[in-house]
Amino acid sequence: MAGKAHQSLNVMKKPLGLFSKDPMTGFYRTGFCDVGPEDAGNHSVAATLTDPFLDFTASRGNDLRGVGLTAGCKWCLCASRWKEAMLFAKEKGEGGGKEGEGKGDVGKGDVVPKVHLHATHERALDVVGMEDLKKYAAEPEVGNASNVAQSRKGGMGGAVKERTELAGKEGMTSRE
Repeated sequence: MAGKAHQSLNVMKKPLGLFSKDPMTGFYRTGFCDVGPEDAGNHSVAATLTDPFLDFTASRGNDLRGVGLTAGCKWCLCASRWKEAMLFAKEKGEGGGKEGEGKGDVGKGDVVPKVHLHATHERALDVVGMEDLKKYAAEPEVGNASNVAQSRKGGMGGAVKERTELAGKEGMTSRE
């Protein structure tokens, strides 16, 4: 792939955007949420991790904190685990990522990580509907779901930043 333009598509059928090089994410550790034949887990959903999601996925046997991830990290998630978190949140009455009424760490809001559509591989649609992805899209992408700006190389050029990135590290885990 070196020297060639990235050919994979995102959920909007546009070139797949670069998601994170710090930490280096993706099944292939290229910074893209690319899915290929070796990726049986379909690590296609580009999401910003939250503490409630990290608790949730650890309770299901996948402790992402064990590999050094924290709330605010950008990570390519298995589409089925993201969907599982979404269904869990719906059962607990947490639609839209708002503060829930459940008891305990896993039952509180933001169990469903915000999705970055420009960097979510089209194979996510094999597992999750586009409407659900849009519902949980990161704020700058919600209104732009069909025309998120991208460079020819697939990157965002720094044009889209989450509120938590703009607020600095101290704002990473709190909701206002």
